[in-house]
Amino acid sequence: MATTAPLQDRFGLPLGTASATARDAFVEACDLMLSNWPGALPALDRALAADPGFALAQLARARALQLGASPAAAAALAEAAALPGLDGRGRSQAAIFTLLGQGQAIAALEAVLAHLARWPLDALVATSAANQTGLIATSGRADREQELVDYLAALAPHYGDDWWFNTHYGMALSEVGRQAEAWPRLQASLTANPRNAALAHAIAHFHYENGQHDQAVSFLRAWLAGYPRQGGLHGHLSWHLSLVLLQQGDVASGFQLFEDSFAAEEYSGPAMVKVFDAASYLWRAELAGHERDAARWQRVHEFCHRSFPQPGLAYVDWHVALADAVQGNPEPRAAELETRAREGRYSAGPGLAIAARGFAAFERADYPAAIAALAPVLAERARFGGSRAQLDLLEFTLLRALLASGRLDEARALVAARRPGPAGLPVAGVEALVA
Repeated sequence: MATTAPLQDRFGLPLGTASATARDAFVEACDLMLSNWPGALPALDRALAADPGFALAQLARARALQLGASPAAAAALAEAAALPGLDGRGRSQAAIFTLLGQGQAIAALEAVLAHLARWPLDALVATSAANQTGLIATSGRADREQELVDYLAALAPHYGDDWWFNTHYGMALSEVGRQAEAWPRLQASLTANPRNAALAHAIAHFHYENGQHDQAVSFLRAWLAGYPRQGGLHGHLSWHLSLVLLQQGDVASGFQLFEDSFAAEEYSGPAMVKVFDAASYLWRAELAGHERDAARWQRVHEFCHRSFPQPGLAYVDWHVALADAVQGNPEPRAAELETRAREGRYSAGPGLAIAARGFAAFERADYPAAIAALAPVLAERARFGGSRAQLDLLEFTLLRALLASGRLDEARALVAARRPGPAGLPVAGVEALVA
């Protein structure tokens, strides 16, 4: 008697369901999750309606709830992890997602690497360490940019020309300056799946790193027009557009995006993304010479402390430090960061507490103190988390402090040492360097 081959996902991994309808809905849901496009939960509900015993679909549903910060995520994950239908891969997935939900980043990354050694094509697991808010990018390690490239390079033989893989490998290559290798992968990903918000994000970074302001505005405006507002990257992509508009001098349009999208009350992305986008845009606008809006800062400060009352994730913490500096109460959190670093409980090390105090010194116009704090930690800013575009804020703050202090030779040296590619310095007074 002929036997039927087990149904597989699009990467060739077995799924444990005999229903083609359930399989198709599951594959659709996973691709929506991998592309940051809305609709994964309804697709997984369809998969489970077709096969109520589909354990991997139940687990994927729990992960989708977790990514959406749903209060129901933990219970759904615990229920899925207990299902008898999970195979070894599913049980390993469940353990990883549990560690992620508990915030155990070091253990989670170790588990991800062990999992991928057995199942390298499990993209739903691989993606947890593949992006700029993933386990490697937020690890606090100084070499994390190259580590991310190496992580993806090791997966490259398994994924070939896959659109999900090309998105993240292309962006990682761009972040370390390998633009000639990055762009073909990003183009291939766009051709294969244009409805991919992670790819739009990677292209926004590529244009930033190559100083292509007009291309960035054209691409982002066209792409955002077709991206649902409830998409998880809608706010962050709007922030990217606002940065380019700020470079071009159109701060009013940037503030419109601030109100309507990346700092809006109705926000569909992760809270951490809203924190660093909202705080950084306000700070950058002032570095560029635009007037402060105290009410906006108050809202951002309240949101920061409501969402993250305690420090712990450096990527968030250095943006909270901006809001604390503006509101005039930076020391409690800076002291906590310092204590955690001294006790070995802070992956980004002691530099972030120093930077937080540097921001506070800058805010009170004590530019010598700001320079003394920020200049030494600039070399280790990768440990703080964030893309090169986001971390430029530290360099711009130091540059503004040098200009305000009349230390033009040091300012010129800072600009001369800047990486090639990004064009323009949205910092008030920068014209003095060419006078």
